[in-house]
Amino acid sequence: MKLRYAIMMLFCTVNYAMAQHARFVHQGTIQFEKKINIYALLKDQIKRYPDNFWSAQAFEQYQKNNPQFKTLKSELVFKNDQTFFNPMPDESVGNNWASNFASAKQNNIILTNLKTSTSINQKSVYEETYLVKDSVRKINWKITDEFRDIAGYNCRRANALIMDSIYVVAFYTDLIPVSGGPETFSGLPGMILGVALPREHITWFATAVKDTEVASTQLKVPAKGKPVTKKQLSDILKGALKDYGNYASDILKAADM
Repeated sequence: MKLRYAIMMLFCTVNYAMAQHARFVHQGTIQFEKKINIYALLKDQIKRYPDNFWSAQAFEQYQKNNPQFKTLKSELVFKNDQTFFNPMPDESVGNNWASNFASAKQNNIILTNLKTSTSINQKSVYEETYLVKDSVRKINWKITDEFRDIAGYNCRRANALIMDSIYVVAFYTDLIPVSGGPETFSGLPGMILGVALPREHITWFATAVKDTEVASTQLKVPAKGKPVTKKQLSDILKGALKDYGNYASDILKAADM
C-alpha cells in the first residue's frame, strides 16, 4: 500500500510540475494545409448526378493522370482576442478543372474579434468579392476524451454539426488559450489546430506553430468587396443560382464555409 501511495504521489507531482512549466502561447502564427480528396468528390458527383459528364470510365482516366488530393496552404495570425486568416496563393499546376470544385478553393480572408464575437470576411464567390461583416458562427461543440498530436501540440477532439447536416471533427490545444481556428471555425477553449469534414472530404491541419510576437499591423482589416451581411449574401447567391438545380446546393454550401 505504501508503494502504491508513493507511486500515486510521484505521478501527481510530475503532472503538477509539468503544468507549472507549460508554456501558454497568446500570440503567434500558424501554418495550415487544407486537403481536398478530389477522387472522393468525383465519386460523389457520379452518384448524385448520373447524367453529367463524369462516368466511371472518365473517372478512371482522371485517376491515371491526376493526384488524389489537392493541397492548399494558409496562415493564421493570432494575438490575444484577435485572429487573421489569410490563404496563400494556389500553387496547383495544370489545367485541372475537376480540382476547381467550389469546396476545393480558399475564398475567405477573415479578421475575427473573439472578444466581441464578430468578424470581417473578404469572400470571393466566382468573379465577385463581398465584405461580410457579421457575428461569428456559433458552433455547439461536444468535447470528447480523444487526443491527437498536431504540430507538436497535444490536441483534444471535439465534434459538432454545422449548417444542419455537416459533421465536423476538430482538435484544439489549451496551451494556446485563444478560441480561434482556421476559416470560420472557433468557439473551443483553445486554438483549433485540426478540422475534418469527413462527408465533404476536406481537412485543415496545422503544420507549424510559430511562437513569435505579432505586430498590430499583421492583424489586417479586410477592406475589398461589396459590404453585406451573411443573410444578404445568402439571398444574393440564391437568386443568382435559382436555375442551377441541385448544383446550387453545392455552391451555396461551399460559400457558407
